[in-house]
Amino acid sequence: MSALLPTYARSELAFARGEGAYLFTASGDRYLDFASGVAVTALGHAHPHLVKTLNDQAKKLWHVSNLHVIPEQERLAERLCDATFAERVFFANSGAEAVECSIKAARRYHYKNGASERYRLITFEGAFHGRTLATIAAGGQQKHLEGFGPPVDGFDRVAGFDIEVVKAAIGETTAGVLIEPIMGEGGMREVSGRFLQDLRALCDREGILLILDEVQTGIGRTGRLYAHEWAGIAPDIMATAKGLGGGFPIGACLTTEAVGSAMTAGSHGSTFGGNPLAMAVGNAVLDVVLEDGFLENVAQMGLRLKQRLAALKDEHADVIEEVRGQGLMLGLKSKVPNTKLLEALRAGNLLTVQAGDNVVRLLPPLIVGEAEIDLACETIDAACVVLKRDAVATT
Repeated sequence: MSALLPTYARSELAFARGEGAYLFTASGDRYLDFASGVAVTALGHAHPHLVKTLNDQAKKLWHVSNLHVIPEQERLAERLCDATFAERVFFANSGAEAVECSIKAARRYHYKNGASERYRLITFEGAFHGRTLATIAAGGQQKHLEGFGPPVDGFDRVAGFDIEVVKAAIGETTAGVLIEPIMGEGGMREVSGRFLQDLRALCDREGILLILDEVQTGIGRTGRLYAHEWAGIAPDIMATAKGLGGGFPIGACLTTEAVGSAMTAGSHGSTFGGNPLAMAVGNAVLDVVLEDGFLENVAQMGLRLKQRLAALKDEHADVIEEVRGQGLMLGLKSKVPNTKLLEALRAGNLLTVQAGDNVVRLLPPLIVGEAEIDLACETIDAACVVLKRDAVATT
């Protein structure tokens, strides 16, 4: 019996090493990794620049805590601000922590501006924002809330992406709106650019904050550094993580100056957040992602993958119902149980990720090439053939 808490439905696979877009078991079996540790290993496995940076930093300094200045932390914050809307950054260790900080920052902003009654956030049905008590309350999914007592107060969920419904939900206690540009766990459901633009305008009119959860969509995943850039808008607060560390645990809450200035000394903190190891790796990730042409290539590879998947949908319409997502954050809504599709792909040595609404997520590393995309699509094609054959055999 394992000594671990039984909180994960794990596969039987264990990997010994990785290289680029591939993972290898101890016996040498090779798997094409279109899961990327759930959109985390943005630059693939054992990326030379990340490996060298981590090794060099490990020989110098691991941890000093935020009682002292951490130069690499200052540098990463400045680079994130230069590349985004942000003027202030707080570093944590995970996406959930980044969202927690975002929630606190929204409440603190209104408190500092004499409106402490404004603490509630409007969220969206089907959302996923993390596993802490506050973030499961924000998501509001019963399967995540069950057994953990009364949900944390302060969240008002609305259904769908209807600006009139959001407007009707705003009250005197509303602090802001929290939304993912693409709902990853929620079934790869895209939020339209027009809706994000309408949300931005509505928040401005009502004096409330727009908060984006870009934990999964950020760091180039959709072909822009952050997905909201496609809509031509800027949030007041944004949570980012996953790809920012390329596999090393990093989370960050980015804010405007108006919001960030409300988070004064002692209002928030993290012992490990922003440590020298994490910051060195985060800067190394940006070295690569911000190179000329990198994000353009991500967009091109994403288009190639989506076009290939669309052709597979047409060919296997009795297995694949819909192709969703953008860039290298794509999903197949399945007509068979998504667990069966995921298992068939794994049997073909292709790793993917389950999602809500009977979707299988495809999240290849951002360094993926045409050859890997073609191999993945060949594997999906073969899996669909097997699933159709099995369906006929059981009828």
